Amino acid sequence: MGQTALQDTNNYERIAKAIGFIHKHRQAQPELAEVASAVGLSPQHFQRLFTNWVGVSPKRFMGYLTGSHARELLTAGGDVLSASLEVGLSGPGRLHDLCVNLEAATPGEIKSGGAGLVIKTGYHPSPFGNVLIHLTERGICGISFATAEGRDDEEARMKNRWPNARFVEDAKATAPVVKKVFALETYDGANPFKVFVGGTNFQVQVWQALITLSPGQLTTYGRIAKAIGRPQAHRAVGSAVGKNPISFLIPCHRVIREGGIIDGYYWGTERKVAMIGWEQAKTNA
Repeated sequence: MGQTALQDTNNYERIAKAIGFIHKHRQAQPELAEVASAVGLSPQHFQRLFTNWVGVSPKRFMGYLTGSHARELLTAGGDVLSASLEVGLSGPGRLHDLCVNLEAATPGEIKSGGAGLVIKTGYHPSPFGNVLIHLTERGICGISFATAEGRDDEEARMKNRWPNARFVEDAKATAPVVKKVFALETYDGANPFKVFVGGTNFQVQVWQALITLSPGQLTTYGRIAKAIGRPQAHRAVGSAVGKNPISFLIPCHRVIREGGIIDGYYWGTERKVAMIGWEQAKTNA
């Protein structure tokens, strides 16, 4: 992805601890010096490092993480999911408006374990740590965050989803896709991302609901359940969100609890907090 992306990854790894500290103590609104001390940096160095990564100061970033701000976003978003799904995701006009077009594998394709499917794999830096991406001719089928030590585990998870597919290492093909995924300014309905997923009908419904959310918007498990016509199924929604194979692009990180609490993310609460704050910074610049 180039030197800038690598620098972002290094910065993220160095300030992830600070983000965790900010989130944990967000109600107390810790001073810059306190946060810097918690990660072993001088206030000046920390301020510069943090601002270079996210584009805003730690103090402003902290403001995005308060429960009151999250609740305001939920209120402002209203019933956006229900409204979007009511229009109909199957309509060509609506699909054109979305930044992500989701194609679900057929039951036969899932049963075959991806026989005949070629999946290109790449491992790249991102603003939130290194990512492993899997790409097919029909779209992206996997994005996961992985340390060098955890990469094999993430590879195994994808191969378990598609045991009969042929996996090919091709960083040249996957690098520009990753670059586009983490560049919010490229998100538009004219050139949508294509994603290819295998899941139950219920899981696909949940993932379709998620892609109606724009960067900076938040929702809750209960609102997703209501939007898909299953108002009592918020726990099942939570399970489907947790099994999302394409992190960030199918934005399960934008799902929070009704009270504005940010937690519950497969790749760690700190990373979820970082994503929400980062998107807020980019969309409110």
